[in-house]
Amino acid sequence: MPRVHDRGGWPTDEPIDRSEHQIMDWELRVSAIRQVLGQKGLLRSDELRRGIESIEPSRYEALGYYERWTESIESIIVEKGVLTRKEIDQKMADLEAQSR
Repeated sequence: MPRVHDRGGWPTDEPIDRSEHQIMDWELRVSAIRQVLGQKGLLRSDELRRGIESIEPSRYEALGYYERWTESIESIIVEKGVLTRKEIDQKMADLEAQSR
């Protein structure tokens, strides 16, 4: 079974949706995190793409563009030992509690 390709999704005859949308604050933050990790030598574009293309196909289809980035970034920083999943989950819980 072919894997999804990050630069276009599943190969089909359907045109790629190139419509613009308003970028949300959290999406800008994900982009900024990706840039900072890149500047610090912790994440390269090819690693981000590999992580995205490694997402299980049904999950890939359910996620949006920046959600795929987020999942890939999380996997890579855990893989490299920068953070643990437990540390990430705890920070997410802390942020959710602060927003209430």
